[in-house]
Amino acid sequence: MVCLALAAGVIAAVHHAEVVAHRVGEPFGTLILAIAVTVIEVALIVTLMASGGDKAATLARDTVFAAVMITCNGIVGLALLVGALRHRVQDFRVEGSGGALAVLAALVTLCLVLPTVTISAPGGTVTPAQLAFAGFASLALYCVFVFVQTVRHRDYFLPVPNKAAPNDEEEHAPAPSTKTSLVSLGLLLVCLVAVVGLAKTVSPTLESAVASIGAPLGVVGVAIALLVLMPETLAAVRAARRDRLQTSLNLALGSALASIGLTIPALAIASIWMTGPLVLGLGPTEIVFLVLTMVISMLTLITRRATVLQGAVHLLVFSAFLFTAFTP
Repeated sequence: MVCLALAAGVIAAVHHAEVVAHRVGEPFGTLILAIAVTVIEVALIVTLMASGGDKAATLARDTVFAAVMITCNGIVGLALLVGALRHRVQDFRVEGSGGALAVLAALVTLCLVLPTVTISAPGGTVTPAQLAFAGFASLALYCVFVFVQTVRHRDYFLPVPNKAAPNDEEEHAPAPSTKTSLVSLGLLLVCLVAVVGLAKTVSPTLESAVASIGAPLGVVGVAIALLVLMPETLAAVRAARRDRLQTSLNLALGSALASIGLTIPALAIASIWMTGPLVLGLGPTEIVFLVLTMVISMLTLITRRATVLQGAVHLLVFSAFLFTAFTP
């Protein structure tokens, strides 16, 4: 029941975020959704780590890495596949999506790969100075990306005009009133607080479920990422079906960027009072998946057009990631 309540809280939170997003328009809408989801993710990670002790040392790393795999392979792959099956070929802007991927590659390498090879701290852990630098760098680069997305080059992240579905009633529906938007904003905050409160209760349930099937503890991080990104997945698929693939890519890549750009700084602050170890460095298997994901993502984005083939490739990599998570 607690897991169902938590899932309901997540879905309700992102629903109200969508109402607010419809009011402010693109690309602010996808930005609000990404930040809302990331606030939920950070709350879950910090709460579970605070109550999990040493066995939760890799939870943040597993969750953030899972979020990158889910967004870049699962959400992107599903959106490409669903959109291409309905529209055959879909266009998007490589200027915005390519820039987002470049920022993501830099952040994930600095925060999750570099701790594996540095020697100041053993076993993929980081020193306080290294964590502080990673947190500051992540937040600074994410803020630059948000500035570019919403102000300096906002047009790079807007859907391609000639591909926007002209008869899409949902897309052309009138924006909600100011009163409705403010009510949704208030309910969004309430849902986020509720999710934080339920996080401590759901921790033993997640760990017991993982232990009962004999899966590694890292699957808990995958489960958290799947839970918080479920509404983002639905929103991205709906956008792709409306032939607005750029919106789908904004949702996926924006969520991955927010996951790192906001989670790492939050962990840097939380580490002040958290006593347990914090492991951020990825293992060899995860690094292989990360490199493969970045390579195929670049090859997908340089085409400026998406077909069923690209969607199938991304979904295959995502399936392999899930398989190795349960059977490493």
